[in-house]
Amino acid sequence: MATNTMQQVLSVPDAIESRHSIRKFVEDPIPKEDLNQIFELVRLAPSAWNLQPWRFHVVTDTNLKEKLKEASYGQQQVTSAPAVVLVISDMEDVLENLPKTVHPGLSPERQQEEVANLSSFFGSMSVEERGQWGLTQTNIALGVLLVTIQGLGYASVPMLGFDQEKVKNILGLDEHVKFAAMVPFGIADQEGYPHHRFEIEKIVKYH
Repeated sequence: MATNTMQQVLSVPDAIESRHSIRKFVEDPIPKEDLNQIFELVRLAPSAWNLQPWRFHVVTDTNLKEKLKEASYGQQQVTSAPAVVLVISDMEDVLENLPKTVHPGLSPERQQEEVANLSSFFGSMSVEERGQWGLTQTNIALGVLLVTIQGLGYASVPMLGFDQEKVKNILGLDEHVKFAAMVPFGIADQEGYPHHRFEIEKIVKYH
């Protein structure tokens, strides 16, 4: 069994600086308490109107991972990792649960007004438009997930190289959901490539 790594928590800068995409993992399963700790933190990610459209499907079953590997064009990291999380956005589920997203500190009247405004705003969109909007928010949670995994002593690799329709069928996901990424993760069994990034002058402009 993989040991509990909560004693190896990294600072945020250390987690970001040490994170590399890893494609070979130690076979040991991830303790359930570690998985819970990861998602207890990730669920705190911010989102517009606090709608939290992200949903996480964590796959540890060997047979399911084999099917995901096939849907991912044979990429070995899918079965090498002890856990694979599908990060999806489900705005239709959000709309069905709008009252649960409104802050309980608001007055009942203000809560009802907020739900009505959100229902009107998103009701004017198509399912596809709502899905794309939710995906922009879910990508925030994806970034938090990658840093959290690293910060708690594990390694990961975000992927979009997979047949999305096949993955939906494998996991029984609704057609309307959007994928932010498939993320195999576990204890690294190899070194990642050194960072190769643009210089700060290329990506940051001060005004």
